[in-house]
Amino acid sequence: MNQTSPVRRAIGGRASRSLTLAVLAAVTVAGTAACDSSDTSSQGTASSTRTVSAEPDASPKASESGRTQQEFAASVSAEAERNRQKAVATLKGVKGKGNAVEDVSVSGLAVEPSEQFRSALVRVTNPTGKAAFYAVKVEFVDSSEKVLDSVVLGFADAPPGRTVSQHANSRKAAGVKTFPRIAQAERG
Repeated sequence: MNQTSPVRRAIGGRASRSLTLAVLAAVTVAGTAACDSSDTSSQGTASSTRTVSAEPDASPKASESGRTQQEFAASVSAEAERNRQKAVATLKGVKGKGNAVEDVSVSGLAVEPSEQFRSALVRVTNPTGKAAFYAVKVEFVDSSEKVLDSVVLGFADAPPGRTVSQHANSRKAAGVKTFPRIAQAERG
């Protein structure tokens, strides 16, 4: 059983709590005063000065560059188009499947029947010791192996020993059950 101390019984619960808080506050004030009155000029003690600067009038803007989202998207699209054009030019001179078919894999991505495109995830793994450009041609074929569309992708500066990926999208194969396959792949 929990017994109340005689002092607490004599003073009462509320007065005892107030007294405890008052003692705690007095000890804190006395400790703070003792620290403030110490002699900091003696050897072995350190003193420091803290300067508080005024708050800046305004926060920096989230985007310091003068580019808008549309300009950035256009820049990315232009870079992707340049890579695609380079890949088309690279594959023109390739006979057969190319020198990098083993470095490339493709898998179809599930889409809703109402989608207006078919999509495949193309992965390139660069096994060489230096960055390389990859040109990849993906074909979308139906169940009878008829090619419905082909898409060319350019992978600029694929890092050595790493895997990079892009999506190949086809509007011509939309609404038809298709299977993506690698037609050609060339490491440049």
